[in-house]
Formats: sequence, structure tokens, C-alpha cells
Amino acid sequence: MITNALNNGLSGMRAAQSALDVSSHNIANMNTQGFKPQQIVQSENSTGGVSTAVRATAAESAESIDTAGKPEAAASGTDAATEMVNSLQFRATFDLNAKMVKTADEMLGTLVNTKA
Repeated sequence: MITNALNNGLSGMRAAQSALDVSSHNIANMNTQGFKPQQIVQSENSTGGVSTAVRATAAESAESIDTAGKPEAAASGTDAATEMVNSLQFRATFDLNAKMVKTADEMLGTLVNTKA
């Protein structure tokens, strides 16, 4: 049971780290013309824990016209406010999973000390 808590906590930390990486990537490229933001897709594993996958979002095909009258590439579809909120959420998720790992580690240490 304790090892399940450790594995689930580690899985959650990896998923949160992947989500933070995607959010950072989106923020870093938000001023890039034609950039398609990525999304993280998380799913529950049957044995416990979380698996993640990264997918590109569907781009809006809006073109703008520059001053010379030529079409230019659409601006990035990244919303800074959404990405900042997501970053805070993913950071909190990482921290909570780290606390779960720490607690499971302490419980395992107590169990080992009791047996010894």
C-alpha cells in the first residue's frame, strides 16, 4: 500500500512536470507567428497513477493583412492568462504529489524501523 502511494505520487509529479513543460513551451512561443499551442492530455492508468500525452491544438485559420496588403501568418493561439493559471495549477499539483511521496516515505521509514 505504501509503495502504491509512492508510485502514484511519483506518477503525479511526472505528469505535473510534463504539464509545466508544455505550458512553458506555449508561453515561450506565444509571440511566434503561426505557432500552435500544445495541450497536455492526462489519463488514469488501470494500475494507478497517471499517464500523459502532448497534442497540438487546432489552429484558427485567421490571417491578417500587413501594411503592404499581403496576407501574413496568423498570430499564436496562446492565451497568456490561461497559461499562467495552468502553470499555477500544475505547480500546486506537483507540490501536493511531492507531499504525498514524502509522507509515504516517512511511513515506509517508520515501518522499516519498527521491523528492525
